[in-house]
Amino acid sequence: MKKYAKMICLAAVGLLTACVSQKNVTTGKATDTTVQTSKGNARKQQLTFVQKVSDRAYHGKNIVSKINFALHFDGKDINVGGSIHIRQNEVIRIQLTPMGLVEVGRIELTPKEVLIVDRIHKEYIRASYEEVDFLKRNGLNFSTLQALFYNRLFLPGSERVAEYDLERYDADLQSAGNLCPITLQNDKMNFTWNAEKESGRIVKTVITYHPRQTDEASLTWNYGNFIDIAANKTYPKNHAFDIKANIKGRQKTIGVEINMNKPTNEGGWETRTTLSDKYRKVSVSEVINKIMSL
Repeated sequence: MKKYAKMICLAAVGLLTACVSQKNVTTGKATDTTVQTSKGNARKQQLTFVQKVSDRAYHGKNIVSKINFALHFDGKDINVGGSIHIRQNEVIRIQLTPMGLVEVGRIELTPKEVLIVDRIHKEYIRASYEEVDFLKRNGLNFSTLQALFYNRLFLPGSERVAEYDLERYDADLQSAGNLCPITLQNDKMNFTWNAEKESGRIVKTVITYHPRQTDEASLTWNYGNFIDIAANKTYPKNHAFDIKANIKGRQKTIGVEINMNKPTNEGGWETRTTLSDKYRKVSVSEVINKIMSL
């Protein structure tokens, strides 16, 4: 049980510190016009595809499911059961319960803060997104993480993607294969969503942060096993993501797999965790030091 709790806490903090003319011979105008028309049509096709990807995303109020949670970190592997509860714009909660008996750890993301609970050692971390430098400088907040769990496009620092925001995305419709990369550049962040050309559903999201080579970090999020969850909407049961980040001069990689049993839109559950006085608050830096000692 202690091994589970420790690894859960380390994984959650790792996630936080870790999860874009030639002229015609006779008049000089015809070719110019043709080129401009061609470019205009190509851009229109790109925006039509981006709109398709945006429209197909699931926006249900809740996502609830039993899960299998796997953590891969520095050659160590932990597999444990649990559950996930998401209420749009309110909370993302992951509870870990080995063998379905006793909860050993909890990760709770809300619009204002992150709560990580170690049930075994009666310790917890509570931090705002402003306290995590990587997230603060690049506009990665609750809305971004929610969009990743909902399998949809997002804009750093924005709660939602409006129709007029779609102009900011580029789509490579000429890419080989059945996937179309949709890209966005935001300061020192690069975002890529690989979407199926036919269905428009996103199967992979890649976020890269590169202020300088020594501090480069990345998050790669893969989706699989899509199911019907609402009318004309599908949702991935399988989420697998890798976080690579430079922590205190050392490159660290954390892999997480969340496989949902049967996602539903179930409501009627509390959105906030309350802790008794028996729990001791610890700092993010304290847990990072534990990571570095592994």
